[in-house]
Order: sequence, then C-alpha cells, then structure tokens
Amino acid sequence: MKIKKAVIPAAGLGTRILPVTKAMPKEMLPIIDKPAIQYIVEEAASSGITEIMIITSRGKSILEDHFDRAPELEQKLLESGEAKKELYDSIMSMNSLANIYFVRQQEPKGLGHAILLAKEFIGNDPFAVLYGDDVVTGEVPAISELCDAFEKYGKCVVGVKEVPDEIVRKCSSVKADKITDNIFSVSDMNEKPLPEEKFSNYAIMGRCVLTPEIFGLLEKTERGAGGEIQLTDAMKVIARTEGMTAVEFSGIRHDMGDKFEILKACIEEGLRREEFGDDLKKYIKQLAEKI
Repeated sequence: MKIKKAVIPAAGLGTRILPVTKAMPKEMLPIIDKPAIQYIVEEAASSGITEIMIITSRGKSILEDHFDRAPELEQKLLESGEAKKELYDSIMSMNSLANIYFVRQQEPKGLGHAILLAKEFIGNDPFAVLYGDDVVTGEVPAISELCDAFEKYGKCVVGVKEVPDEIVRKCSSVKADKITDNIFSVSDMNEKPLPEEKFSNYAIMGRCVLTPEIFGLLEKTERGAGGEIQLTDAMKVIARTEGMTAVEFSGIRHDMGDKFEILKACIEEGLRREEFGDDLKKYIKQLAEKI
C-alpha cells in the first residue's frame, strides 16, 4: 500500500541550542537559504506523500507562515522580471509540495503524545513520521526507502544508523537481525538505554512508517524516559508481538538540535551547491592551512 500521509512532530523547545531558540523554532533554522522544516517537507513530497500534518506548539506560528502564500512578496518578485525569476519560482514551488495542515500540542508531553494528535488526520491509513529536528540529505529520500520496505515486508518500519555508544544513549537502540545489507528484522527496542541495556549500536534516526495500530498503543502508554509519552515505548509493543523492519537509510542525517550538527549541515550543503561549492572548497582548504 502506497504511503500518502505523513506526520512531522515539530513541537520541541530546542533547549540544546539556546539562546537562538528562545524566539526562533529550531525547525526554522536555515541550512544555507532554506529552513530545516522545508528540507523535511520536500523529502516527504518527493517520496510521493501528498498529505502532511505538522505538530507545532506555542510560539511556532512562523512555521505556518513559511508555507503560506505571500502575495505582496510574490508580486514584487514577479514585477522584477528575469532578475528575480528564480527566487519567484522557488517561493511558488513551495505552494505545490503537498497539502499541509497544522495542529498545536498544547503541553510538552513527548513525541508519543504529539503523534497521537494526528489520529483523526491519519484515519485508517499507514503513515510516515519524519522528526522535525532531523534533516536527512542524500540522492535518495530517506523516507522513500522506508516506504519501499513497508510495501515489501508489510510491517512497520524504523530508519536506523549504526552509531557510537555515546549516540545510542541519546536515541533508541534496536534488536536487529540482518535480512539484507541494509534491511533488518526488529524484535525489540529500548529508549535512551544505559550501556548495559542497549540491544545494538543501530539507533532509530528520525524516520519511521507506522500503521494506525500505534494510536491505540499510545493511548495506553504511560510516561517513560524524561517523564514523557515515548513513541518508542509504543513501537516496542509492535516489535515484540508482530515484529518490525529497520532500514539503514543511505542519506546523511543532521540533528538540528545539535550546534555542531547544524554547522556540519551548512558546510556539507554548501559544498553541494553549484553556485558556490567550488569557492567554499577553496576557502576550507585555505582555512585548513592556518589551523
């Protein structure tokens, strides 16, 4: 079954990168000239997803503004002719990415609670989840790799990467048995495990495909790590009973809640840009000689 709906939880406070997130949502932090949330929406849209719900919170109305029409700006760019045509096209292209809806999480009760707010929107359809602070860049959209695995194996899917122990402790470790080079069968998982509790160094990295069954489980899930309702705790039930699939996606994941990761994302995206990639490469080489 083709995945046509997605949920993007973007309600977090961004405390790890204060003070910038005191007034600016981390999902709006730019990677060169596009905010993180736009990269995520574009990933979903390029994977065939047509309906997207973004879960926000108080103080994040700027996310809605970003995907809204801006008639005055559009007209000004249009009147400038060829000089601003590329900018005009980039603005207008956002309007046709997907049908985008917003709902506000009124209390910070965790990722699981945020996903639960999309229950009516999802209905009886399987759906993708793209975490609002995880930007994944690469030739193939990460969520499309997960959607392909869902269609092939018929089970809920998580996107994973093999990471060092210090990263596993901040994420979710999965108990994984290899099926192919980058596909695994998952029978258990653990949220933010202690070193002795981890199942493997394969950690869930901001992408999953779920069925509506998850909502009934989330409604019964008690507060877990951090005193929040954790999505992992509900997915764990599915992993233990029905089993899940894990895909080690091919793209590069950047945590937009981490200062160094934001810096790396800007540099790597800059190197890919045709208009100044070569100049940036020369600058980095010159800078390296002085270090």
